[in-house]
Amino acid sequence: MTDDLRSLRPLATLDRRGFVTTALAGGFAAATLPVSAETLVTPSEGLDAGEVRIPVADGSLPAYYARPARGSKLPVVLVVQEIFGVHEHIRDVCRRFAQRGAIAVAPELFARQGDPSKVTDIQALMRDIVSKVPDAQVMADLDATLQWARARARGVEGKVGVTGFCWGGRITWLYAAHSPEVAAGVAWYGRLVGQPSVLQPSHPVDVAASLRAPVLGLYAGQDGGIPLDGVEAMRSALVAPGASAEAAASQIVVYPEAGHGFYADYRASYRREDAEAAFAQAIGFFASRGLMLKAASTKTV
Repeated sequence: MTDDLRSLRPLATLDRRGFVTTALAGGFAAATLPVSAETLVTPSEGLDAGEVRIPVADGSLPAYYARPARGSKLPVVLVVQEIFGVHEHIRDVCRRFAQRGAIAVAPELFARQGDPSKVTDIQALMRDIVSKVPDAQVMADLDATLQWARARARGVEGKVGVTGFCWGGRITWLYAAHSPEVAAGVAWYGRLVGQPSVLQPSHPVDVAASLRAPVLGLYAGQDGGIPLDGVEAMRSALVAPGASAEAAASQIVVYPEAGHGFYADYRASYRREDAEAAFAQAIGFFASRGLMLKAASTKTV
């Protein structure tokens, strides 16, 4: 067995130093149940896919990956979770990108703070796990995930994209300002403004002018948690004097009738028409920056 294939095998044990979550739970996070009848399922036909671990400085992160079983010089897409962790929806998103020719990887970025799959109350989830995750830790974990994915893309010429949802949408903007390797980002209804803190010293509006890769922001006109004045502040920051060319190339699209989580097909917030239009825009935006994602080889059902 080659080292490449061996590294993709699920491992029975993980380094537990400082890690609360050492393996991904199956199914959907407890706080999201019951799931909607509209939940989409992307098959793994033609893919290598499964749970792996990503080496990081203090141990290893559980993660889900999917990539085409064949092909070389694959583009890389980092998929950044919602507050619910790397549950079935995020795994399905990885398969959606893999069916379009990418290696897609979603690391469990809350692994040191707790297991989001088991928490039934969203307020408790935010208080006990999500609020304790430092941005610096997340940036380092995504750097490690990118290094891992690059080594398994069957060639180093593929471009790198990052996309994230809700909590991960905010992280997408930050990572596009952090990493020189990212070609483009797509941020889905991620928080843009806020008060600085020790764990979150900056927010997207604070780093907008220094983006190192353009970002497509996909937002909802009826999002009670992300007011449109914050979206407009971000638009202004992207074109402020002295802003980078990558900031100026960024775009923000607002779907007027949609609410937060409009892409989350497993939840009541899902709006099929807006979700499909936004995903098509995401694929087009990535393509415009060199991530040549193809039409899906199998249908999502």
